[in-house]
Amino acid sequence: MNKIIGIVLIVVGGFLFFQGLQRKDSLVGGASEVGTKVANAVDGGTRTPKHIIYMVGGGLLVLVGAGVAMKRSSV
Repeated sequence: MNKIIGIVLIVVGGFLFFQGLQRKDSLVGGASEVGTKVANAVDGGTRTPKHIIYMVGGGLLVLVGAGVAMKRSSV
């Protein structure tokens, strides 16, 4: 059962990471980066574009999924 959950987490994480890469390379991603830089310069905030969150979240899900899939069963 752990292997199935691990594989599902890896697939979902890979999908999120891929979506983040696609968004980064799109016109929306470029506009988001520029808007974030301007907003951070104006008020000194620490905003992050959505594609960065997708990529980091996807990477973490892949790592967690790999850990779950590699974990030995205690039964």
